[in-house]
Amino acid sequence: MTETRAPLEIGRRRVVGYLLAAPTLAVAVRVGLDGALPEIAGAVPTPPGPADIFDLNDLLTLAAKPTAQLMRLEVRPDGTAHFELPRSENGQGIVTSTAMIIAEELDLPVGKVEVTLSDARPELLFNQLTGGSNTTVSTWKPIRTLAAVARGRLLEAAAEQTGASVGDLRTEDGAVVTAAGRRISYASLAEAAAVSSDRAFSAELKDPSDFTVVGRPHRRTDALEAVTGRKQYTMDLQVPGALPTMICRPPTINGTVGSVHNQADVEAMPGVTHVAVVSTGVAVRAATFGQCIDAVRALQVDWEGGTAEGQSDADVEKRLKRAQIPLVVPKLPGITKTIDTAFTFWFATNSALETNCAIADVRADGAEIWGGMKSPITAQQEIAALLGMAASKVKLHVVQGGGSFGRKLFFDAALEAAEISQAMGVPVKLMWHRTDDFRQGRVHPMSTARVRATIGAGQVLTYEQRHTSLTTDFSHGLGEIITAYSAALPVGDIGFSQTVFELSQSTHYNFGVTTQLLNEIDHSFNTSSMRHIYSPNTAVARELTVDKIAEAMGKDPYELRHRFARNARLRGVLEAVAERGSWGRRMGSYRAQGLAVHSEYHSCTAALVEIDCRPTTVGRKVRDAVTGPRVTKVVLAVDAGLAVNPKGLEAQMMGGIIDGIALVLTSSLHLRDGYFLEGSWDNYAYTREWNVPFEVDVIVMPPTTGDPGGAGELAVAPSAAATATALARATGTMPTSFPVNHDSPLHFTVKPTVPPIPQSPVNGLTQY
Repeated sequence: MTETRAPLEIGRRRVVGYLLAAPTLAVAVRVGLDGALPEIAGAVPTPPGPADIFDLNDLLTLAAKPTAQLMRLEVRPDGTAHFELPRSENGQGIVTSTAMIIAEELDLPVGKVEVTLSDARPELLFNQLTGGSNTTVSTWKPIRTLAAVARGRLLEAAAEQTGASVGDLRTEDGAVVTAAGRRISYASLAEAAAVSSDRAFSAELKDPSDFTVVGRPHRRTDALEAVTGRKQYTMDLQVPGALPTMICRPPTINGTVGSVHNQADVEAMPGVTHVAVVSTGVAVRAATFGQCIDAVRALQVDWEGGTAEGQSDADVEKRLKRAQIPLVVPKLPGITKTIDTAFTFWFATNSALETNCAIADVRADGAEIWGGMKSPITAQQEIAALLGMAASKVKLHVVQGGGSFGRKLFFDAALEAAEISQAMGVPVKLMWHRTDDFRQGRVHPMSTARVRATIGAGQVLTYEQRHTSLTTDFSHGLGEIITAYSAALPVGDIGFSQTVFELSQSTHYNFGVTTQLLNEIDHSFNTSSMRHIYSPNTAVARELTVDKIAEAMGKDPYELRHRFARNARLRGVLEAVAERGSWGRRMGSYRAQGLAVHSEYHSCTAALVEIDCRPTTVGRKVRDAVTGPRVTKVVLAVDAGLAVNPKGLEAQMMGGIIDGIALVLTSSLHLRDGYFLEGSWDNYAYTREWNVPFEVDVIVMPPTTGDPGGAGELAVAPSAAATATALARATGTMPTSFPVNHDSPLHFTVKPTVPPIPQSPVNGLTQY
């Protein structure tokens, strides 16, 4: 006789996981693979664009779901919980927020939750790519499920021990508590809760009204290690035999080695163990990094030309302008009014404070690599192909990184370290010189923007935005996701860059018929998706144009934005910054306020910036003199749904604010004769102490949804755009080139593009 069972009804809070056969309690997760697109409720004057229906974050979340069940949570005999996170921590705080989510559902102190980073695991497929502000969004439900199932099984084990009903037990602070008040620690239950064979297990997620950890500010779990210098980054690791290694690089972008004139002499220098020609230059290995630097400087190399040979800023800008997609809506004098704007955005770097580095130990039978990588599966595959061995022979360890901002989506250092180790036959600890990062590293591509808006009868009738850019490289793994899911996307199969653009650029205002189009050209440069990808540039162009529209319609910039904003969440953050920042208050000459809003990754932000454009001079030396606008106050409101860690979210917003100010006012790379002039942070004018606002006020809005939205990049676009609109109002002239100081005289002496020839020894020491 066949028994027919009714299907298990799983409500919004009922979840199913798997108890795994293990010596102690171990849990895996089951997540439904519903890939349906979210519905857009109600009619709107401006039809929703692709990003309003299904955005980049949705794509990354959908791609991660099929392998969510491969994540595992273990409750150990000492009462702690361990979880291996398949994402990369680079300072954004996901290790802390992940520990908080587990602690919440498991009723365990945060300090008893250990979160480590997963080595490259090919079976995770697209669940091990870190980007697009997606980690918390895509892991929120799976991690909660893991912890809830573990808690449910601990309750069940306690009931078996005590003879009590599960309903009469509760969990608290790492223990099961009976109705009589008896406490049974998780440590004593961990082995009893283990099962001998895998089986499904259903549990109940906590109601958000019962949260005591999630949604409360919490300091970073690694804060003490970071401030005491005990935190381990790649260069801190002691891998047996891995000696310091550096590369002498070409003077132009992607140049190659022609010949080396003095390899034997360099090999004989103090401390030097190996010198080898590799695809990106001449590698040297020595006992110390100081000896590596001496060896690199001593090398005499003939170089072949690079991919950007002879090119300068003006050449690239001309090509971009020739490639711009035409605006379609014609000007209709006498019937409507047309607003036309045009902008240029110069090269920028997203070089992190931790310079590019990796450790590699390549042997005949396999390889082991260490580094801070955000796409380790792709890295593993490419390293294996480079070495001529199966991917299974390459073990790749993901190390916490000291910053990324998109840079560590690429794994240039890991590839180079593997190539060098194979060529030399020894382990290497490769570190890029800071100048390597600026001149041969990944850059945010130069771009231009054109916007045309048509107004009439008190309405914005049409809005067209065209973004033209050098090609952004998405070969780090995101391209594979786009290829795999192209059929399910609302934009179809339109290529990597076009897909990312369409899925990240929301429609912010009810501006009638709206089009946003991208065109990319040229593969000569090493590019990457810098923090917020296209959005800082598109937001600056959009919000400056919105101010022009307001002026043409005789409206206050706040009033116009509030009237035409697409939804209540955008209006909410706009209202918050206007109130907190006292929008419209009287300010002196050359000082003004600016506004901007931005929506992305199911989250909304608004910024109010105050700027002082009176000339100022900072520093005693001429080279330190700075004259130009200074942001004095920023108020930023963020609606990211449920903020797991408001303290971490606030820190993310502060970092994004500083990025946004830099991109508009001070930070760019200058291209000349096929190379970038900037050679380090002292050349690249990132936001400095003199230009950090006196007041930074971050408003974390009450949750408007029950789930987290993307947050890591949210502040860059609105803070950049609000800085630009404030600058325009303070000076009375709309800026059209960013950063605005790009065409000013250089404030630094350009470092050499080739190692200097050693001078005569003085007191036995060689001078450079």
